[in-house]
Parts: sequence; structure tokens; C-alpha cells
Amino acid sequence: MLIFDEVITGFGRIGSPFAAQEFDVKPDIITTAKGLTNGAIPMGAVFVSDEIYQAMVAPESQAIELFHGYTYSGHPVAAAAGLATLDIYRNENLYTRASDLADYWQQAVHSLKGLPHVKDLRNYGLIAGIELEGIAGKPGSRAYQVFTKCFEKGALIRVTGDIIALSPPLIIEKQHIDDLFTLIADVLQNIEYKE
Repeated sequence: MLIFDEVITGFGRIGSPFAAQEFDVKPDIITTAKGLTNGAIPMGAVFVSDEIYQAMVAPESQAIELFHGYTYSGHPVAAAAGLATLDIYRNENLYTRASDLADYWQQAVHSLKGLPHVKDLRNYGLIAGIELEGIAGKPGSRAYQVFTKCFEKGALIRVTGDIIALSPPLIIEKQHIDDLFTLIADVLQNIEYKE
């Protein structure tokens, strides 16, 4: 069974509505969240193949299909936010906006090559991973320090271990990209690890 977790890659982040479409792959299950409501209201969704759906529904049974329930399942405000967000994606062509900015984003990401502490750079669409050289015996410390300095300077980045993980909002403009990477470069050039 092939499962795509499209919490980050879904809803246009890489230039197609979903990574599965971008790479012309048909997974059995796709999980999504955040982008479904623009991250403003908690909501997630799971898409399944017809074969899995039919196995869960069991038409010959009188049971409720995929019997489960959560306190806030089908919450009207979350559903309204999801529908409004999907309309905005479609009306403002946000599903494909990342493809328009991908080359510019890539140049910005790779402009960090050779800066202190930068070990590896990778990107696709409007996603980037900036891997930093770790500090022996202190995994994640360098990235956390970069996170803190960036926050102090007005940019909220995400780190996981010693990797800066970027996935900006789809409304980002070239000037925002310039500002973000200028700030990150400045932090990387001036950061000194402190115990």
C-alpha cells in the first residue's frame, strides 16, 4: 500500500495541487491537513482509493461505514473554512503559483551555498531544506540557535534537528523571498554557538 503524507506538499506547495499529481503517481491513501483550511482552523482529511473505500464501506453490512468519531468531526466552522480556502486556491490560481516562483526560490535557496555552517541545500517547488553542520554532542543546537536569531529579526522559520525547513505561504512575493534569504544569510554569517 502506498501512502502519501501531503500535509506540506499538498494544496499547491510544489506547483501542482498535490505531489501525487506532480509526480504522476496514484497512491492508495493521501493524508492532508493545514493547507485545507489555510492552517487557520484545525482540519485534516484522508483520501483513499476506491478499493480501500469499498473495503471500509462493506455494502452488505448494516454497520456504519468506517465507524469512528471525534468530538469535533465535521465541525461547521472548520468545514466552512475549508470550503472558503479551496475557493481561494482556485480563484487566485494558488495551486500552480509555486511553479511560477520555483526557479526564483531555488536561486535564493542555493545562494546560501558556501556560507558558514551550511552542509547541504535542497528544494522543490516552494519547499526547502537547509541542512546545517551539527555541533558534536548537541544535535539540533545549531539550527535552534538560527531559529532563535531569525525570530528575533522578524522571521519565523521551522527547524527539525539541524535542518531549517521552509515552506512559505503561497502568497509569497519575490521581495519576501529576497528578504527571507538575506536575513537567513546574515544570521548564518554571524552566528556563534554558545553553550
